[in-house]
Amino acid sequence: MYCTVFKAICYSPTRRHPSLSLSLSLPSLPHTRTHPALPTTKGDDDHNPRTTHKQGSSNMSWSRPICRTALIHSPSSSLSPSSTIKMMSMSMRRYSASPSTTAGPFGANRQDAWKWFAKTTIGCSIAGLALSFTILNDANLAPLYDKMQSIKKLVKSTAKDWGMSISIPLLPEAHAFSLPDHGLHPPHYPWDHHKLWLSYDHASLRRGYQVYREVCAACHSLERIAWRNLVGVTHTENEAKTMAAEYEYEDGPNDRGEMFMRSGKLSDYMPKPYPNEEAARAANAGAYPPDLSCIARARHGEEDYVMALLLGYYDPPAGFKLPEGKHYNPYFPGGAISMARALYDEVVDYEDGTPNNASQLAKDVSAFLAWTSYPEHDERKKMGMKTIVIASVLMGLSIWWKRFKWAYIKSRKIVFKPPKVPEV
Repeated sequence: MYCTVFKAICYSPTRRHPSLSLSLSLPSLPHTRTHPALPTTKGDDDHNPRTTHKQGSSNMSWSRPICRTALIHSPSSSLSPSSTIKMMSMSMRRYSASPSTTAGPFGANRQDAWKWFAKTTIGCSIAGLALSFTILNDANLAPLYDKMQSIKKLVKSTAKDWGMSISIPLLPEAHAFSLPDHGLHPPHYPWDHHKLWLSYDHASLRRGYQVYREVCAACHSLERIAWRNLVGVTHTENEAKTMAAEYEYEDGPNDRGEMFMRSGKLSDYMPKPYPNEEAARAANAGAYPPDLSCIARARHGEEDYVMALLLGYYDPPAGFKLPEGKHYNPYFPGGAISMARALYDEVVDYEDGTPNNASQLAKDVSAFLAWTSYPEHDERKKMGMKTIVIASVLMGLSIWWKRFKWAYIKSRKIVFKPPKVPEV
């Protein structure tokens, strides 16, 4: 008797996401006896008329997954067709148990898993509090650290005796914070341009450039800022051209191979106060005034540090030895800075009539130096807002597409039922 029966039904642990199920009965060989296909057990979804489709002589329907099994009955098999069908039916009933009875690593169902996680979290929190109050307190940390350091030294000495070099990164040496070595942390000022929806105060930037030009430019340079960068930010194009023309720049060579001097253009960078570093040190008692193009970006605290440094000159405290030619400033690392205080009340007369006290001068020049460090600040914020709006719309469309377009495609199950063949 030549008969080939193939049955494969997939098993899925949940009904929400049933997997694809395929049930086939291969055509029989000529002049052979065939047997009817096995029935398929269906779930509650069979009562929904939307889940049943008919096409030709085969029925396509949505059904609950039952088991995962495959059986081929060949002429060499010793089992009879009826025994084969009974065996497959028993296998189907064995795997058709409810998915909720399957126990996971954290419980039988999702509720038990949540309970397990809640208990674990509460237990870890209580254990952490008990550990911090009993062992990791001020009375025990110092002896514990000393013991760990002694163990570290013992391990290193043993490794050295064996001719090896070892480092223990988990046990670093602790050093107390030293104000003279690290400097005082600057206070945080409420800058408007730190808000997501606000740009630089361009009136403040214009005043800050005036402070830089009249006070700071005598010692500090802006090597990375060209005159054209001021156009549309602090000055108009004609104003920038006029300011650039006030300086002479070396250019050339000309037709005779000679260098010549010409008036500045918008493409030129702002001139340096000194021709080289040696000349700058010679004019400032050995100290080198840094370039201010990226000073806010290069310092921790950014414009807060710049403003605190400009206003942080005090008399040295008792016991502090100030070197000759230095000035005490707690915000500067080491506390001793070569630059003397440069900003005082009414040292600069603003064009727009803004009060010109020392704090206002420091605020404006700090904002200007923040712009020189981040000239793309305003454009970056504009691009960020556009990106957030477009990404939000695309995310909503993606959720809708996933929910209403792909949900039924990914979760459907198709079963092919062959027509019943009468026995011969």
